[in-house]
This record gives sequence, structure tokens and C-alpha cells, in this order.
Amino acid sequence: METVSDLAVRHRPPALAALKDCGSVGIGLVPLGLAFGAFLTHAGLAWWWATVFTTFIYAGSFEFLLVGLAAAATPLASIGLSAFLVNVRHVFYALSFPLHRVRGRAARAYSTFALTDEAYALSTTDAAREWNGARILWLQLFLHLFWVGGGTVGGLLGSLIPSSVVGLDFAMTALFAVLALDAVRDRKGDLPTPVLAALSAVVARVVFPGQMLLAAFLLFVAALVVRGLVAERSVRDA
Repeated sequence: METVSDLAVRHRPPALAALKDCGSVGIGLVPLGLAFGAFLTHAGLAWWWATVFTTFIYAGSFEFLLVGLAAAATPLASIGLSAFLVNVRHVFYALSFPLHRVRGRAARAYSTFALTDEAYALSTTDAAREWNGARILWLQLFLHLFWVGGGTVGGLLGSLIPSSVVGLDFAMTALFAVLALDAVRDRKGDLPTPVLAALSAVVARVVFPGQMLLAAFLLFVAALVVRGLVAERSVRDA
């Protein structure tokens, strides 16, 4: 039987619920945005480019790479290839992201555009299975605003942040590590999945050091497919 608090949570407005869902992760995005804005201005670009990049590109780690590529006047074909290699993981995200709950073409288009690592991690937990499309969309919007706000402030303050400051770039790695730990804790009985992910990363790092991210994802997907087939055969034989 549901308690009063359970009912209150269930009937909470989607925007308020989404803000609570992503608050801690969103706050974690702010120092990343500050680092990006400062990095952009130190590369010689005007501060407002930080707002443009974070609003219309919204690709996290690729935005850091893009600043260097743009400053070096890299050909568009090379930039496009780099964007594909860095963001190809989103193809795998789309396989299990609950886009079908989002209603309306415009809403789905934005949800697809705003499918980031953080949004995926938060929207595919066991608790998120009851979320409706509005809550998912609000969550993505709030994460986007955190990123744009941090980047814009970082761009404005870029001249005040010395280039010798180190450690801000590790904030993204730390954030992903926390998201991974939360996912493992949320699925306590699913130990083989993080083990397969770790093994895939290690093998990719040793065998394909130049394309580690893409290789790790392909190996991980292959391992999950094999695991699923073995489990299905075991069920049939039982």
C-alpha cells in the first residue's frame, strides 16, 4: 500500500521531479562547463562562442576537441570523422533509451539531440522505468541548461582563470566514474555486466589503443549478445 509520501512523489510535477533527479549530476556539469569556457577563451576565441558551442553542439568531450580543431583550421571532413568516432557510442545508447515515451516530433527531435551520457545514465535506471516522457524531456533540458550556464560563465571568466590551473579536465572522468558506480549499485545482482565492460575496456586498450572507445563498445556489445544467446539457450534446455 502506497504511503502519503509515495503518492506525493508520484504526483509531483514532471519539471520538479526531473530537477530533483538530475540536480547532483547537473551541479557536476557546472565545473566541466567552466573548464570548457576557460579552455575556449584561452584558445583565442571570444567568450560567446562558449554559449554557441554548448547550446548548438552539446557534445561534451567532443566540444573540447572541436576547439582545438577549429583553432587549427582543420578541414570539415576531418572534423566530421572525429565527431563520428567520439560520439559513435550514442548509436548504442539509442537501443535502450526510452525515446518511445516522449510524445511529439519536436520533443523527440530535441530528446534525440540532448541524448548525452548523463541523460542516458539517469534515464535507464530501474527507478526511471516509471518516468513519463515529460519527466525525461525536462531532465534532458535541465542538464543542457547546466552545461550551457557553466560554459557561458567559464567563457566570461576565462581571462580571470589562469591557464596553469590543472585538474578541471579530470572532473568529466570523475563524473562518469560516479555514474558508473551508481549504475552498478542500482543493479546489485548484475555483476557480470560491469565485469564484461571492464574486460572490454582492457582488451581494447591493449589491442586497439588508437581506437579504444569504439573498440571497447563493439567488444562490449558482442559480449552482451553472446551472453544473451547463452542465457536463452540455457532457458530452452532447462
